[in-house]
Amino acid sequence: MAQSGRQQRRGALAGYLADSRNPLNTVLLLLPLFLIYSVGILATGGVRSGVDLVSDLLRRHVFASDTQYLIFHLGSALAFVLAALWLRHRHCFRPSIYLLVVLEGALYGLLLGQGVPRLLALLRVSPDSAHLAAAAADPLAQLGTLDRFVLSLGAGLWEELVFRLLLLGGTLYLLVRVLRLPPLACWIAAALFSSLAFSTVHYLGNLADTFQLYGFLFRFLAGMVFALVYALRGLAVSVYTHAVYDVMVLVVLA
Repeated sequence: MAQSGRQQRRGALAGYLADSRNPLNTVLLLLPLFLIYSVGILATGGVRSGVDLVSDLLRRHVFASDTQYLIFHLGSALAFVLAALWLRHRHCFRPSIYLLVVLEGALYGLLLGQGVPRLLALLRVSPDSAHLAAAAADPLAQLGTLDRFVLSLGAGLWEELVFRLLLLGGTLYLLVRVLRLPPLACWIAAALFSSLAFSTVHYLGNLADTFQLYGFLFRFLAGMVFALVYALRGLAVSVYTHAVYDVMVLVVLA
C-alpha cells in the first residue's frame, strides 16, 4: 500500500514536470500574465517593461484608442477562458497547474534572493554607500504600488521571452545546430551572453539604474539563475520565477 502511494506521488510529480514544460500548457500559463500586464499598463499611464515588444505597437499603430485596445484584450481574456475550459473538458489541461507553477517560481525566487547576495559576499563584492544611494533614488521606487506590480509582471514575462527564449535560445541554436559546437560549452556561452545582455539593459532607457558594480553583478548572476531554470524547467517556470521574484522585491518588500 505504501509502495503504491509512493508510485502515485512519483507519477503525479512526473506528470507535473512534463505538463509545465508542454508547449500548449506554456502558452496557456503565460497568457493570463500577458493579459493582466497589457491591460495594467493602461493604469500606469503607459509605464511598461523596457523590452516590451508589443504594447506600443498595438496602442500606437493597431488600435485607434485605448478603448479599442482594452476591448481587444478583454475579448482575448474571454477567448482564453473558453479555450482553457474546453481543453480541461478534453483532459488536455489542468487549471491547478497555475498554482503549482507560481509556488515553484516563488521557491526559486526565494532561493535567488538568498543565494545571490551570499555568493557576492563570498566574492567580496558588497553594496557600498553609492549603491544604496542609487537604490534609494531608483525611478522604480518612486512609482506607486500598482505601477510596480504591473511592471513586475511585465519584466517577468518580456525579459524572459527576450533574454531566455530569443537570445539564449537563438544563440544556442546558432552555436549547436549551425556551427556544430559541443552542446554543453554552447549552453554555458549562451547563458553567459544572455545574462550579460540582461544585466546591461537595466542601465538603459527612461527607468535606467545608475551603474554600480554590485547591482550589475547581482543582475548578471540572477540572469544565470533564470537561464538555469529555463533550461531545466522550461519557459513558463522561468517567467513565473522572474515575475514572482520581482513582485516580492518591488511590491512586498518595498
